Amino acid sequence: MAVDTGEVDTSHPTSVRKYFRTCGLTPPNVESYETQAARCLKQLAEKSTKIDKYLYLSALRNTNVHLFYRLVVDHMKDLTPLIYTPVVGEACMRWSEIYMQPEGLYLSYSDRGHIASILQNWPQPNVEITVITDGSRILGLGDLGINGMGIPVGKLALYIGCGGIRPEATLPLTLDFGTGNKALKEDPLYMGSRNGRITEEEEQEFMDELMTALTEIWPGIVIQFEDFKNPFPALERYAGTYTCFNDDIQGTGAVILAGFINAVKRTGIPAKDQRAVFFGAGSAGVGVAKQIVEFFMREGLTEDEARRKFWLVDTKGLVTNDRGDKLADHKVYFSRPDNEGKQYKDLGEVMEFVKPTILMGLSTIGGVFNSDILTKMGEWNEHPIIFPLSNPSDNSECTFEEAMKYTGGRALFASGSPFSPLEFNGKVQTPGQGNNMYVFPGIGVGSILSKATIVTQSMIYASATSLSTSLNASETSQGWLYPDLARIRDVSAIVAMGVIRAAQEANVDREMHLRNMTDEELEKWVKSKMYDPHAETRRIGDEVKEIMAEPSKTMTFKESRL
Repeated sequence: MAVDTGEVDTSHPTSVRKYFRTCGLTPPNVESYETQAARCLKQLAEKSTKIDKYLYLSALRNTNVHLFYRLVVDHMKDLTPLIYTPVVGEACMRWSEIYMQPEGLYLSYSDRGHIASILQNWPQPNVEITVITDGSRILGLGDLGINGMGIPVGKLALYIGCGGIRPEATLPLTLDFGTGNKALKEDPLYMGSRNGRITEEEEQEFMDELMTALTEIWPGIVIQFEDFKNPFPALERYAGTYTCFNDDIQGTGAVILAGFINAVKRTGIPAKDQRAVFFGAGSAGVGVAKQIVEFFMREGLTEDEARRKFWLVDTKGLVTNDRGDKLADHKVYFSRPDNEGKQYKDLGEVMEFVKPTILMGLSTIGGVFNSDILTKMGEWNEHPIIFPLSNPSDNSECTFEEAMKYTGGRALFASGSPFSPLEFNGKVQTPGQGNNMYVFPGIGVGSILSKATIVTQSMIYASATSLSTSLNASETSQGWLYPDLARIRDVSAIVAMGVIRAAQEANVDREMHLRNMTDEELEKWVKSKMYDPHAETRRIGDEVKEIMAEPSKTMTFKESRL
């Protein structure tokens, strides 16, 4: 399996077709992109289900990669939900059923001892970034085993479309550590191991070998962990040695922090007077909260003062020191010592106790922010910050309409799932969406271009602050918390710049000449390095002309691109 190079494309002129020896493999007309796009969009519209649309787009990506990304760039808002969340969730649930061809690399536990040799089967020699999952916690769907491959595939499609990383520089990677999913084990079509999941010790040994092999084969590779049930061990073990990060923890935290910074500015309430209730105390919730702690510290609070601005609520109620159960390690940091022996058993009790200015949801419990809770947020605050962040939409703690209705249209709202604008009190209100695609492409691009040796917390924080300042005048005047997704490539360039500057300040960059550039020069340089699918046909044509003009060149076109 190889990433499609775009050699067979109906937009190629005759000279290019002759060089590639593809004459006759397509009809003779040389088509414009507009004609190609019209055909593709018509075919897409004729697909009756979202999974059929997903499969159509996957087939297009695997047969005409540049045309696929031209469509993505031009129709970002319409196509990203089809190639990633929410539709990728259904694709993962049915991956072994809908499987048609290799789209990434699979490593099983039985490959230990010769992981490097398996990695070398990947046909692309210059990989710059990989997304890795073990399928143990895919979105809100649980353990899907190797069916989780849809996540690295979809995520890297966004790195390419939004961040401008070249398609052939990406590696989707899924680890088969077994599965605890009984239904998968009994499914005759399931393509992964039917053994139970390996132990933590076995996983760590495997991961040590994998991380070494990846960086030996592709020095400087950026490694992004995704949808691990317990994401903290790998991040803590490897973050100081490898250029790696976890988007579930750090990316989610950064994108929410960006919207949060803009929301806090709108409230006019200083950090010392903010009170945040988090409903959902898993790894993502704690990751978000820790990013906000850093913001509060930069606003003048001590670390202890900052973390005491948070009240975390899980399935057993308020997370406290004396609740009587053994807390997961990641919850201890925010555990409350000041409940005076009283235990608050549910969200409603905690709300009355805290009277928060900020309400965050990362629980995957749809509708839990009910009318009573939302009304009280509106009574306690002029501009309550309400962020229901769970995906997909059915799991969102409340809808945009509900938040506006019960707060009198005063809520500062951002969600994890998309909601449509609505008219309230004669004004069109646009909801914010804390979509990780605002930051992870820029983190990846910035790390690659700066040749960062590691991804520091300061680089993650810089991605958030850069995103918060990326809104244009129109977006700011309308009270938006996030920029328009249609501008995502410009936003990714801004985020990448911030990440590069943070890498320089931390002295983890190796591309030293970037330090001498002004911000204006750096932005121009970053954009010049971004893959532009619209320019590919012209670029290929120009390279073919150059090669044909100098027949003494022995390097083939394909080799010249790698």
